[in-house]
Amino acid sequence: MPIYEYECPDCGKHFEVCQKFSDEPLSRCQNCGGHVHKLISRTSFILKGTGWYATDYASPDRKRAEVSKKNSKTETKTEPKAEPKAETTAKK
Repeated sequence: MPIYEYECPDCGKHFEVCQKFSDEPLSRCQNCGGHVHKLISRTSFILKGTGWYATDYASPDRKRAEVSKKNSKTETKTEPKAEPKAETTAKK
């Protein structure tokens, strides 16, 4: 169930209530009985990782750094091939 924030302008009380989506919003203060209004608050849900806004619309400097980082990972490094080992046969 979502948590909604309310504020009473009469007594200044700020409180949270757990309500269903289908429940009617509160209209009276639990403290003084005055009229309350619902507040819009920030969510605690944060998107992180690649593919989200922070990386998709980064500054030009950050974009250049990301591109150079990707290029350095994709560069193929030539490693010397190992020579095949000679087979040894065991005598009995």
